[in-house]
Amino acid sequence: MTESSLSAILEREHHEIDAGIEAFVADADPAALTTALDALRRHIYLEEVLLFPPLRVGGLMMPIMVMIREHGEMWQLMDALSARLAEGADPATLAPTCRELLALLERHNSKEEPVIYPHADADMPPQAATKLMKFIETGTTPEGWVCQQAAG
Repeated sequence: MTESSLSAILEREHHEIDAGIEAFVADADPAALTTALDALRRHIYLEEVLLFPPLRVGGLMMPIMVMIREHGEMWQLMDALSARLAEGADPATLAPTCRELLALLERHNSKEEPVIYPHADADMPPQAATKLMKFIETGTTPEGWVCQQAAG
């Protein structure tokens, strides 16, 4: 895996998101949490819209369904955290939910990185890989988009 491989880039995003949430828990800086939650929403979007569809073949269908279900669980926690931030909640009261989100992310990423991401490098059709890479470089989550499990 090279540093510019899709799997390396996606894993780096995981680490950056985790670091942002951890920074909020350590420093109580609402901007750090808002940035991390926005990055996580964007990351879930790129997976559900650009990464997973071309990989939903053969033995990956079930692992992808697990990832999508877990995205829904994360989305609920993110919505709760965002709502509490908007209400001006004391950052210390958000730490337990942040830790819950971090634990869910750790379990999720420990499956996604070794099971799904290698296929991003090996099995993505070139056109789909190019589209995904372009989004990673410049894309944003469409206004109002929610993950599959949050929408239904």
